[in-house]
Amino acid sequence: MAVKEFSSNPLADDLNHIFAYTKDLWKELKHQRIFITGGTGFFGCWLLESFAWANKKLDLGASALILTRKPDAFQKKMPHLASDPFIQFHTGDVSSFDFPQGHFTHIIHGAAESTAKLNDENSLIMFETIVQGTRRTLDFARETGAKKILFISSGAVYGKQPHEITHIPEDFPGGPDPMDKRSAYGEGKRAAELLCTIYANQYGLEIKIARCFAFVGPYLPLDVHFAIGNFIRDGLKGESIFVKGDGTPYRSYLYTADLAIWLWTILFRGKICHPYNVGSEQEITIGELAYKVAGSFEPPAQVRIAKKPEPGQFPERYVPLTQRAQTELNLHQTIDLQEAIKRVVIWHVAK
Repeated sequence: MAVKEFSSNPLADDLNHIFAYTKDLWKELKHQRIFITGGTGFFGCWLLESFAWANKKLDLGASALILTRKPDAFQKKMPHLASDPFIQFHTGDVSSFDFPQGHFTHIIHGAAESTAKLNDENSLIMFETIVQGTRRTLDFARETGAKKILFISSGAVYGKQPHEITHIPEDFPGGPDPMDKRSAYGEGKRAAELLCTIYANQYGLEIKIARCFAFVGPYLPLDVHFAIGNFIRDGLKGESIFVKGDGTPYRSYLYTADLAIWLWTILFRGKICHPYNVGSEQEITIGELAYKVAGSFEPPAQVRIAKKPEPGQFPERYVPLTQRAQTELNLHQTIDLQEAIKRVVIWHVAK
């Protein structure tokens, strides 16, 4: 595969893309301090990359403090960000961290365990980490006098998407099954959203909520439960792409450059406790996705699908309606899935 030439930062094109769509938002952070939980994870890496890029381009003089349990691990993973003089780290667990000193104007709360393995094996830890971590962060927001808070929630709050609803809206009244222990993640996010609503009403906090669906981009783990990450991993290894199920579930994927644009816009301009779905409306089955990823390699990878669809079974869906974000915040998907996959493959090859 021919590898695209990059500048010294292999994500420069993406970061310039994010900056072009968010340039007018950043002035709010000039000489301000932002506190971020979950800043070393998949979403957090993109938030930090885009923050550092805008901070330098606009000479904002803004600083970010990142809560993490393992600052040394992040130093090894992303030394260019760990060494940024405007980015510092605060060691602690999201459920019990000591409040850092000083005033912070903005907070992004994105820390949460989201692995299917933990949800299956220790649902109680999953639920408690989400709920207690959110309350601890909101208590810190009260104490520090934060102006705006973004809570990164999930489309899992809707529970199982009915087959007759192709794209699920924010006002869907359903929820996860409370009798299923695997609902710990979705129910935890629902409880956390309720905490946000209570704190916003009782203490006047300006809390924004982003309900995130599925994404693809650099820094996405390739070895956990994300199907698209597993498919890209297999293709990079020159192996057949393996679909564990029957390939019929529907998903949609937003590229992480768009994700960053949406999250920053919701933080700065979103309405208080007025959730916004964040994701792509371009639905695709897992089977179709496998072939799309396979075609991104030269020669195309082989695809194997483990099971055949059961007759009469409605396919599972997890696809958002994003009309609210589009009409209220002028947010749109700017990079389609084929291009997104191509960029991820090139990034991994170029590493």
